[in-house]
Amino acid sequence: MMTSRRAFLASTAAALAASSIPAWGQAAPPTRVKVIDVHSHWYPPEWLELVEKEAAQNGANKVERNARGFMVISIPGLGVTFQPQYTDIPLRLKAMDEKGVAIHVMSLTQPMVYWAKPEFGLRLSQAFNNACSELYKKYPERFLGLAMLPMQAPDMAVAELDRVSKLPGIKGAYMSTHVLGKNLDDPSFWPVYERCEALGLPIFLHPTNTLGADRMRNYYLRNFIGNPVETSIAAASLMFSGVMDKYPKLDVVLPHAGGVFPSLLGRMTHGQTVRQEVKDLPRAPMEYRRRFHYDTIAHDKDTLLNLVHQVGADRVVCGTDFPADMSDVAPVSTVERMTELSTKDRDLILRGNAARLLKLEG
Repeated sequence: MMTSRRAFLASTAAALAASSIPAWGQAAPPTRVKVIDVHSHWYPPEWLELVEKEAAQNGANKVERNARGFMVISIPGLGVTFQPQYTDIPLRLKAMDEKGVAIHVMSLTQPMVYWAKPEFGLRLSQAFNNACSELYKKYPERFLGLAMLPMQAPDMAVAELDRVSKLPGIKGAYMSTHVLGKNLDDPSFWPVYERCEALGLPIFLHPTNTLGADRMRNYYLRNFIGNPVETSIAAASLMFSGVMDKYPKLDVVLPHAGGVFPSLLGRMTHGQTVRQEVKDLPRAPMEYRRRFHYDTIAHDKDTLLNLVHQVGADRVVCGTDFPADMSDVAPVSTVERMTELSTKDRDLILRGNAARLLKLEG
């Protein structure tokens, strides 16, 4: 049974009151800069309404409500429950204020839109992008958006890029680490990369529907291992295929501290000297590490410090994965604990690098 927008919002509010919201801990220390969180997820009510009303006729296996009243979607290979903390803006603002985060850069997360028929994928993308722009207009000091694109139809994705580049508050593009099983080196996607570079829009990546899920059903390995591996496959595909060379001004941001990609660059660099498959890469893989940016979601100070030492403080941006249970609930403290870094470098990670990528003033 479909619901009206008013009924949907009412049910979401009721569910929110009864749901288990992640504990965000103690307040953050005072900050010197207006912190930007580039890795934050949101399901706009308008987007969810469209999913509930039409997804089952446009690519989803099933859309229903569970016993708690939360909407659940089943698509090939994946099921997603839409929890209210991903929608509620007052809750988000409260958490941001408690943690000293000035700006959330909003992005869609699983199931994204690639599962849908192309025309519906475009409509879903437009609904999300328009909602992000409207949210920015309401809270211009607190929210920005990363555009969702119907990558299953690259020509539509390019057209949507042109449209969203004119929308207030849209500052980049958001993509999965693969599109319906196609790695990001697929030639059909290159026009999207070309347009992103021309428009000056950075690309932010995120795993979905991870590889090898059938062997990672236990222990939450699909997330613990699957997500970091997905990110690495995407980065390596962009590097070895020549995308990063053909589009030298294209910025790509890797989630979860780059996954295992940074730690594999030495192995790949050796491999280039002995394997014919990658001998045509114009530079050693190790030399591409600074062609990417990386968020701070490592969940370990030493791991994050090692990343900064590998790629440079100017290539790391603050991220949380809000409001997932695997998020970094204290992003400012995470960075400020790295006292081995200068104050200038910590401020770059907390704001300066993201402000540069997103082309913000000040």
